[in-house]
Amino acid sequence: MSPRWEAAPDIRRSAHVVYNLHVHLAFVTKYRRGVFTPEMLMRAEEIMRDVCTDFEAELKEFNGERDHVHLLVHHPPKVQLSKLVNSLKGVSSRRLRQEYTGQVNRAITHGHFWSRSYFAGSCGEARLTVVRQYIENQRRPTG
Repeated sequence: MSPRWEAAPDIRRSAHVVYNLHVHLAFVTKYRRGVFTPEMLMRAEEIMRDVCTDFEAELKEFNGERDHVHLLVHHPPKVQLSKLVNSLKGVSSRRLRQEYTGQVNRAITHGHFWSRSYFAGSCGEARLTVVRQYIENQRRPTG
């Protein structure tokens, strides 16, 4: 492996792959109800960090407001994004509802904490045009 792969801290490797995959996720509370307090956001971050660890992923950034959260997750290619999202939303919903019973149950109805929808955007260090150019400039064997 060339030294440039080892110089970048986010480049990871396993037996057969070298990767650097990041995804930006955003989750909104059901009916966009403003339930998060600073303490709840801190706890949500802890819960989501643990879930990421279970998936061999890393929660790089986390922040939120009263009605939504944003995550930046560095994940291996074997992680199916929809399963990661389902686990992040399911575990956090269950634990936050248990730990903040009165506060959450008053604001969220019908047993749902998160909206069913979410945002997922891929993130990378190189712009698409740079990657496209890099691929185009590979030395294809001739003959």
